[in-house]
Amino acid sequence: MIRRIARLSLELAALTAIWWFGGWLAKAAGLPLPGGVIGLGLLLALFASGAIRPSLLQGGAGLLLAEMLLFFIPALMSLLDYGPLLRSEGWKILLVIMCSTLLVMLVTALSVEGMYRWRLRHESR
Repeated sequence: MIRRIARLSLELAALTAIWWFGGWLAKAAGLPLPGGVIGLGLLLALFASGAIRPSLLQGGAGLLLAEMLLFFIPALMSLLDYGPLLRSEGWKILLVIMCSTLLVMLVTALSVEGMYRWRLRHESR
């Protein structure tokens, strides 16, 4: 049990370090991208190059994904302060949320499918 908690803590620390480094890199280079996006790109590059195996971070990533709702509740609660805005522009906001969610799901599905096919090609060699 203690080994599992220690491993999970190390995985979460590694993911946090990559996220932090991406934020630092975005700020230092003046990039117009969020640090999390740059961190994900760095993580993808590490996975693709074979420097890190995805299984090494699977537990920490799984925990973060399982608790993802906790990251969105504060943002949703802050919407209560903007009642008049939601009544006048709510349908536009909802449309943007629906379209962006659909786009994220589509890009994620295509990325996963592409990486899966790439992995199959390289494992068969």
